[in-house]
Amino acid sequence: MAFEGLSDKLQGVFKKLKGKGVLTETDINEAMREVKLALLEADVHFKVVKDFVAAVKEKAMGKEVLESLTPGQQVVKIVHDQLTELMGGSGSKLTYSPRGFTTYLMVGLQGTGKTTTCGKLAAYLKKEGKKPMLAACDIYRPAAIDQLEVVAAQAGVPVFTKRGEKDPVIIAKEAMAEGEKKGYNVLIIDTAGRLQIDGELMEELVRIRQAVKPQEVILVVDALTGQDAVNAAEGFHQQLGIDGIIMTKMDGDSRGGAALSTKKVTGRPIKFIGTSEK
Repeated sequence: MAFEGLSDKLQGVFKKLKGKGVLTETDINEAMREVKLALLEADVHFKVVKDFVAAVKEKAMGKEVLESLTPGQQVVKIVHDQLTELMGGSGSKLTYSPRGFTTYLMVGLQGTGKTTTCGKLAAYLKKEGKKPMLAACDIYRPAAIDQLEVVAAQAGVPVFTKRGEKDPVIIAKEAMAEGEKKGYNVLIIDTAGRLQIDGELMEELVRIRQAVKPQEVILVVDALTGQDAVNAAEGFHQQLGIDGIIMTKMDGDSRGGAALSTKKVTGRPIKFIGTSEK
């Protein structure tokens, strides 16, 4: 599972700290060196690691920590709080449109699990009492529409398709009209991906965003790609503007560093993590 290796290493650092009745600057420097190595081994972006360690060290060196009765536990809490902040804090929930009909634009590179995630998100929203509908706007990948129909059926939600239409903007706009007319209150738009970020992909996504004015643009990234996930997140945010991230395949990597890096480089929170295809 994600973070397993990182968790084990941090637990080892914390155990040493908690065993000391008094902490010196040398103790904290040694602990921070081990934390830094653990984060780098977990594939956390080096700039993120540098900022993280500096922030923890500054707080840990404070007089109230060094002179407290439980300095080790204080440092552990500081590290925990900083990690929570890296992931986006505790309030990183989906937002809904005040007008009553909410649209989410799902974007990402090809192979990240975007279509499956659309189905998972629909199933989640259905459990939350919403009435979601999916829209198939990937007109390029063979069987993309078929795949979305399969995951929609598994989630027990409808999907809007318009086979033969070559403009995804038209499909997205018609899906919105259809959804509102039929009494659905959430539309999840599945879009095309590419193997890498390119101008054509971004131009299409920008046109869809301008046409449907989504409540949130949600980037789906694959945790297994490590630093490539961070680069993709940065690229999408710079060119398109994203509101949140869903990190998929978190059960397939014990490092998980991409998850700790994407929020930092984009300033946008991780809304969900995905495990398995179910």
